[in-house]
Amino acid sequence: MIPVPTKIDVFVDYVCPFCFLVEPAIQELRRERDVEVTIRPFELRPDPVPTLRPEDDYLPRVWRESVYPMAERVGVPVQLPSVSPQPRTEKAFMVLQLAQERGLGAAYTEAMFSAFFQDDRDIGLDEVIVDVATSVGLDRAEVEDALRSDERRQQQRADQDYAVRTVGIDAVPTVVVEGQVLRGVPSATRLKKVVDDLASRDSTPPDGTQS
Repeated sequence: MIPVPTKIDVFVDYVCPFCFLVEPAIQELRRERDVEVTIRPFELRPDPVPTLRPEDDYLPRVWRESVYPMAERVGVPVQLPSVSPQPRTEKAFMVLQLAQERGLGAAYTEAMFSAFFQDDRDIGLDEVIVDVATSVGLDRAEVEDALRSDERRQQQRADQDYAVRTVGIDAVPTVVVEGQVLRGVPSATRLKKVVDDLASRDSTPPDGTQS
């Protein structure tokens, strides 16, 4: 019997620092277990919900108390972006669809996080999205087409609706392992244990003996 990879959905928003900080755990999981990881979009503040401003009290406090300590623990250098107000991510997610079709979803996602949280770039701008996308190997003309595509915009809104109404996502990151929902930033150890427990359960016949 051919082993089937464990399906992992990782719901993220590109303006959520914790979604960037879960990346090392996801990468370790990819290296050490047979998993199929799919990045799924969840825009925290879709239009017309106002986005956050770094000059207000909330973001600096959260970064000081939670983001910077976690970033140091997982070894990912980050800085609070100065872009104000923070960008919307609908268009970046429209291009994620293209990246996934080309097998570049993970690389594109990592580059988008890096652009915002390490290079302080406005990832809501078309020219920045194009630059990030082409840096991981996507075709410029295809990226520009994706940004103008009404079909991709509708797909992004359907994906958002799926996250909210079907899966019940209300915050990110959220990792879903074969239907099991893990909220927040799980460690690689926890992720591997969930995958191993599922594999062990699936390999045990109904009578309880080991196959």
